[in-house]
Amino acid sequence: MNGTGRRILGSLLAGGTESVLRGTCNRTRSPREGTILIAPSLEAGLYDAIVAARAVVCGSGGMTGHMQSLCRGRGIPVLRVEEEDLADLVGEVTLYLESASIVVGSRPAPPPGSGKPALDAVGSACAVIADLQDITTINACGPDAARVESFFIREEFLCLALGLSPLDAMAGGAADIAAYGRAIGERLRGFVGALLPGQRLVLRMLDLRSDHAADVTATAPVAVEPNPEMGLHGARWLLGSAGYREALHAVLATLREHLGEEADRVGLSVPFVSDETEFVQLRDHLGLPDGTPLSAFVETPSAVHATTALCLAGASELFVGLKDLVQFYLAADRGNHLVADSYRTRHPAVLDGVRHVVESARAAGTPVRVFSLASDLDHYLAHLPTPDGYMMCTAELQRLLLSPGSARTG
Repeated sequence: MNGTGRRILGSLLAGGTESVLRGTCNRTRSPREGTILIAPSLEAGLYDAIVAARAVVCGSGGMTGHMQSLCRGRGIPVLRVEEEDLADLVGEVTLYLESASIVVGSRPAPPPGSGKPALDAVGSACAVIADLQDITTINACGPDAARVESFFIREEFLCLALGLSPLDAMAGGAADIAAYGRAIGERLRGFVGALLPGQRLVLRMLDLRSDHAADVTATAPVAVEPNPEMGLHGARWLLGSAGYREALHAVLATLREHLGEEADRVGLSVPFVSDETEFVQLRDHLGLPDGTPLSAFVETPSAVHATTALCLAGASELFVGLKDLVQFYLAADRGNHLVADSYRTRHPAVLDGVRHVVESARAAGTPVRVFSLASDLDHYLAHLPTPDGYMMCTAELQRLLLSPGSARTG
């Protein structure tokens, strides 16, 4: 380290494109472009401030919380430090990502290089995105961008970017519900326009846990749940919402009106589904047009064991959501840094579950894709049967596409 200053050690929750970066601390909740956001915790209400930040330093949270995933997708580094250290972060600071530390009053050191896993073994990649710019970022990566077959986005991120309050809309009248659906459809329409030939977009339908919903809801009642991660969200909430069914039909109608047959490039996926019974019930509840593909996220142990049944029930594709799957297999909250040592993305039980999903889906002829952090990819490639492709956040996939070993060898 050049210069002097206090070094604060922490844990890196999300990496970035630079090993060392320097910036001014932003201790407000307001967006300030290019600053380093300082916050006790990351929450949906900080969305605008997060996406404007060059980096984020927080006092709590795990590697795979929703906002941390948003940062990883955007290439925004996130460093967690002890809460009592947050008060010292004022003025100009320097983040050293490789040592997971932050220094007040020092000069940045030159970033060292790092190796990248080869792209050839990944299969048809799926980019996990937060907004339209992520598609353009990936598709600007040269010839290998064509190997990104699909882009996956959570509906909640669309809501945050558009300033929509989904639960308020669902609790309103028919006009509010239709307006919400049209807004989502219009946004997706713009996404489709940025796709390369052969690429598609997958919308993971609304999955607001009660604690997240409270951050983006003004008037609709939100239940207070003792354990929101295991509460009323995902397929469970969708099954009970007539308003969402109507909103989804407005989304599909908007896409069909403006895109015609190109609307088929947008697929739908069920979040947090427990088993084939829930999947079939939800498809019926949503009243989807005949022939509409509907994929499913496998992120609970019950869904792992129901893989074959989900395929037989008509799931068009399966996505293995490792972040939730790890926490449910190991009973380790992914957002709780106090149990970070127990949250192990390479645990044998987790890998055994993923192996079962991949083998069962492949036997049934159903495409299956597995989410991976960049740090786990080589391990998964070596220890798991080959899925149809891997899902990765935008910034991590971009680095893989641009790495020297990414070009085709065959």
